[in-house]
Amino acid sequence: MLQRRVSITNRLGLHARAAARLVRTASRFQSSIQLERADKSAAADAKSILSVLLLAASRGTELLLTIDGADEQAALAAVCEQFESGFGEE
Repeated sequence: MLQRRVSITNRLGLHARAAARLVRTASRFQSSIQLERADKSAAADAKSILSVLLLAASRGTELLLTIDGADEQAALAAVCEQFESGFGEE
């Protein structure tokens, strides 16, 4: 199991288009990919768009990314790249 803190950096936060991009990336992997707000107020399955949108993560929100499975290293790299690139919006 791998864990990493990530931050929302894009101006609009984790809105529908960014969430869809995250879900498409996460769905490519067999590993379980979970997101949890740093304040522990909400958690989400990164492969479910509705779950991700319910995080209501605006710019600056910190999330704990937890990945567990056979391809966790590749999944961690791909998902972190989405966060670091601002979901292709910056």
